[in-house]
Amino acid sequence: MKEVGKRLRALRESLSLSQAKLAELLGITQSSLNRYENGQSTPTVEVFRRYADFFDVSMDYIFARCEKPQGKLYHYQPKVWKNGAEMEQFVEMCFDPKSPYYNRMKESVLQMFAEKADEEKEVTG
Repeated sequence: MKEVGKRLRALRESLSLSQAKLAELLGITQSSLNRYENGQSTPTVEVFRRYADFFDVSMDYIFARCEKPQGKLYHYQPKVWKNGAEMEQFVEMCFDPKSPYYNRMKESVLQMFAEKADEEKEVTG
């Protein structure tokens, strides 16, 4: 948490705010703010949100996961399940079997997953 504390201090100092003034603006005590900046205590999620909103920075920036205040864009692309039976069971759970469109929806979703799996095979060889 030392790195986070350094980042919190740098944000405060970037606006030339005293600990007392920032604490007042964030709705916390000056002693709590001091402990956060020195890595002696960890802010609550709500306090982290207040910092992010007040300074208009991302949580990634506050947690020193990136150097850009706006944060980092992640491209998460989960792998399609390789086990066809497992995928079919999952899709069946997603729709109401009593629905008149059940089979059509189920087949459409399974077809999309099959197409995605084919695309991944082409990319990975």
